[in-house]
Amino acid sequence: QVQLVESGGGLVQPGGSLRLSCAASRSIYSFNVMGWYRQAPGKQRELVATITSDGGTNYAHSAKARFTISRDSTQNTLYLQIDSLKFEDTAVYYCNAKMFAGTYDYWGQGTQVTVSS
Repeated sequence: QVQLVESGGGLVQPGGSLRLSCAASRSIYSFNVMGWYRQAPGKQRELVATITSDGGTNYAHSAKARFTISRDSTQNTLYLQIDSLKFEDTAVYYCNAKMFAGTYDYWGQGTQVTVSS
């Protein structure tokens, strides 16, 4: 069973930065794709960014300027750096990992990011 544990969320003022972490219970290279999604209150969950096993990244259009996805294979950890936070970034951020071309699809429990002055 794969476990994904997110951390790093919190309350931050507009313009601030956060780095979210997702610790995986197995080697991150065992996943075809890992990614971050978010769900704002009253909205559907949406893609933020993904990274493939060979390091290719993909960002939602709204995330290209201020979000950076990265990973540390020695720590089996996925990261999401968010800069210049805006009110509309308030959401629960979820880590996702897919194996065998999506046959297996794992989610973390989510970490809350709240942007407020």
